[in-house]
Amino acid sequence: MVPHLTTALTGPLLALEQHILDAQPRIEHWFRTQWQDRAAPFYASVDLRNSGFKLAPVDTNLFPGGFNNLNRDFMPLCVQAAMSAVEKVCPVAQRFLLIPENHTRNTFYLQNVVALASILRHAGLQVRIGSLLPEITAPTTLDLPDGSTLTLEPLKREGDRLKLEGFDPCAILLNNDLSAGVPDILKDLDQPVIPPLGAGWYTRRKSSHFSAYNQVAEEFAKLVNIDPWLINPFFATCGEINFQERRGEECLAAHVDEMLQNIREKYCEYGVNEEPFVIVKADAGTYGMGIMTVKDASEVRDLNRKQRNKMAVGKEGVAVTDVIIQEGVYTFESLADAVAEPVVYMMDHFVIGGFYRVHTSRGKDENLNAPGMRFEPLAFQTACTLPDNAAGPDAEPNRFYAYGVVARLALLAAAIELERLAP
Repeated sequence: MVPHLTTALTGPLLALEQHILDAQPRIEHWFRTQWQDRAAPFYASVDLRNSGFKLAPVDTNLFPGGFNNLNRDFMPLCVQAAMSAVEKVCPVAQRFLLIPENHTRNTFYLQNVVALASILRHAGLQVRIGSLLPEITAPTTLDLPDGSTLTLEPLKREGDRLKLEGFDPCAILLNNDLSAGVPDILKDLDQPVIPPLGAGWYTRRKSSHFSAYNQVAEEFAKLVNIDPWLINPFFATCGEINFQERRGEECLAAHVDEMLQNIREKYCEYGVNEEPFVIVKADAGTYGMGIMTVKDASEVRDLNRKQRNKMAVGKEGVAVTDVIIQEGVYTFESLADAVAEPVVYMMDHFVIGGFYRVHTSRGKDENLNAPGMRFEPLAFQTACTLPDNAAGPDAEPNRFYAYGVVARLALLAAAIELERLAP
């Protein structure tokens, strides 16, 4: 099933997809050479936006939390990719300690933990779940809405090793993005911690990721002979922001104004009859917090108290002092009359599936990662690594191949980003 793309038949995205299809052997060879030189993140998810004239990543998550939303038919591919990822991190690994977020009331998230643990167990690992919550002082079993159960256990630190009762893991897998910082119990461990602690939002910045993505997009664009803008959103940053005290507003407004003008020029070049917009969001953080759509610089000068309060803090109540101003990419995809965007999941350097994030009360120019969203695991009914060169570029396997290519570009950028974070 391919959701209706209102501009798919006339927009230049078809030309982009055709470029990608024609260059498939070169693209796959190029990816192989890239992964020879650098290590892929253990896992990641990438939010894409398809505007009909542009296909670009808008966010990359190194602690993905939606494995329960993947098409179950892709479990064999997930397991195979997990085996590859585990072998690279710890070839002799038998026992993984999985540490999730502290969202014990978010049953959808907990179902993700169950799904992730299942993938790892099918890959041949013993997996147990350790909780950072201080109230978990004994094994605690939670019943979930889908009929599954999840047992959380208290963590024990013995010297430089992290353990559970009767369980000494080979490696620690974080599904916790460390927005509030690194707990002492995770510091200076003898076991491998994946992703590395430096990938947490306490230190990671979206702007660092998109700086690396600029590098990747430029190189890829030369490979397939396209304008890199077709796969790459403009971005800028503004530091020392204080929304509560209204500090940094002029810096923010100036960047917004300049970016809107740059987008207008590109829209004019490509004959796009849409109103340019930008997304202003915290440079660190996740869960769709601290995000606003802006179409005029005056909008960031005239924020009311409610808007300033919304933008001032992110996850775990962390104050927002740096923001990224990102070119807004429309999504013209819809599912049952609701706005939709594809989310692609990867393990090691393999695409393992994805889903559509759908929101009935958000517009084509708004952030869909917000309360009220739902997920439809319909996006990848055929493997997005198997394009059909005999079919048109908007045929299902071909569109999804293009999605997989752009998502892997973001994954490659994340690998570069992690290299730069390494001590």
